[in-house]
Amino acid sequence: MFAAKWLYEIILFIYGMSLIGYFIDFIKSNQRINNLAFWLLSIVWLIQTILLYNQTFIVKNFPILTLNDGLFFYAWILIFFSLVINRLFSIHFITLFTNLFSFFILLLSISLNAQHEVYEQGAQFVHEILIIHITLAIISYGFFTISFLLALMYLLQYKFLKSKRGIRFMWRFGDLPKLDTFSFVCVVIGVPLLLIGIILGVVWAYVSNAEFYWLDLKTLGSILVLSVYILYLILWVGKGYRGKPISLYNVGAFLVLLVNFFLFGVFSNFHF
Repeated sequence: MFAAKWLYEIILFIYGMSLIGYFIDFIKSNQRINNLAFWLLSIVWLIQTILLYNQTFIVKNFPILTLNDGLFFYAWILIFFSLVINRLFSIHFITLFTNLFSFFILLLSISLNAQHEVYEQGAQFVHEILIIHITLAIISYGFFTISFLLALMYLLQYKFLKSKRGIRFMWRFGDLPKLDTFSFVCVVIGVPLLLIGIILGVVWAYVSNAEFYWLDLKTLGSILVLSVYILYLILWVGKGYRGKPISLYNVGAFLVLLVNFFLFGVFSNFHF
């Protein structure tokens, strides 16, 4: 299932944006964002359908004869099921996780095709996966950093109010509910970016034949950072944590991020 590199990139970009939309809707339950994510995913499915039609009726090769084509067809089926479930049933949990899995399958299929591509653009596409993996991870760390700073500002503002000191500086910090909410929003955006980044990294390591180790400290550290911030979201959404407790947790989560970024990389055999 070969196509132009730019078409693969468009598919993955639109799919990534759809995943972020589904994740935000899963956390905040926003119907407008859900609709946007649905139509973005529909575009992905439509492009896949055109490619499958070309492969089946023009090339005369049903796309299940090789592992790569089978994975592409499998992803197409999963996306179709996801679209149907999203329209007919209000089960956001299964929709989100079906799409996460199908994104991994689709990415693996496209990457394996690129790996076997005889032209230079195949190797370039695999290299671009690595670049995007690193970029998304760093961008997610940026959102987590902003979230940490907002949480720190919340704690300072909270302390000022309790001690009734620093009144003249309070207006510079903003009010407590806004600091709390904006900190949460940054984590909501950062988590799917890091998750997609980790998926890209795993697929890149597999298709590029790199010496990838699941027990590598940096790999485990990235998964730990993701888990810590997912727990933050669970505490906020599921347990109703707000204010000082969740801000303190946010500060602790950021310390885990710093340890992973600066310390685990030193002892990593795979990452820098």
